Amino acid sequence: MKNRYRQFCQTHPELPIYFQDWYLDAVCQEGEWGVAIVEDGSEVKGIWTYFLKQKMGFTYITMPVFVKFMGPLLFGNPGLSEQHQILEKLLDQIPPVANLKQDFHYRNTNWLPLYWRGFRQTTRYTYLLDISNLKQVQTGVNRNIRRNLQKAMSLQVEQWDDPERFYRTNKKSFDRQNISIPYTLVQFLSHDAALSAQKRRKFFFAVDQRGMVHSASYVVWDDQVGYYHLAGDDPTLRHHGGGILLIWTAIQFLHHDLGLKTLDFEGSMLKNVEAIRRQFGASQTPYFSIEKNFSKAFNALEKIRNLFGLFV
Repeated sequence: MKNRYRQFCQTHPELPIYFQDWYLDAVCQEGEWGVAIVEDGSEVKGIWTYFLKQKMGFTYITMPVFVKFMGPLLFGNPGLSEQHQILEKLLDQIPPVANLKQDFHYRNTNWLPLYWRGFRQTTRYTYLLDISNLKQVQTGVNRNIRRNLQKAMSLQVEQWDDPERFYRTNKKSFDRQNISIPYTLVQFLSHDAALSAQKRRKFFFAVDQRGMVHSASYVVWDDQVGYYHLAGDDPTLRHHGGGILLIWTAIQFLHHDLGLKTLDFEGSMLKNVEAIRRQFGASQTPYFSIEKNFSKAFNALEKIRNLFGLFV
């Protein structure tokens, strides 16, 4: 099935980046990715990507690091009845697991067949910004963002091809919040190497006259959308507005250099981060977080892990 999907990816470069086979190869190092496919003759009607991991003897489906969306995508604008049929057929191909938890792409607005099979759904949000007209983007930016952009005008934006320097700055944002960064340097470098080979990423650094890095951002893209994938700030310098400057720089780059019309901020559900996305004029866009537990033992193990996590 994966070979068929690789062929499909080669003829459909417009697929969101998180569904492309080369991307899944790069990020699914701690498990194995798979795919379900529904075809009508030689025409692919739907696909469902998933990531299999193992823990304590259990096999489960979860989201790999660096992946925002997985699950089903349907093609050809099927009607609602046909959507139900395709989703049912895709779901029948998912291997038996102890638990399934995925974030679906916002293109998928129908999860009813999963509800019928006992899945639970939580609505989450990403923020999409129309960057097809930069004058309109500027008009939509609120006064707080304008003020921060003015504050950051003393900074220089550098485009260093330096993933390790980016990772160090990125990690500082997690350290400031006393949160462990969810990926190692080795994982990030492997991820970046795949994106670099495909020419699908760019680093931006906001730097002062002393050469100090205030903020860093990591932008990736597919043929349709640019993604504000990762970012970080030096906590002692973040008040200078470098992070806001880099968002505006990314918008200009995606518009002028790549001709893209949409920036996906990749969330966030965090209150302070959401406010910045909204202040740039981005539109709140819902997507489904889907879960079903098939094993009482696995569920008990997860509860114990979560309880233990409260005390470490």
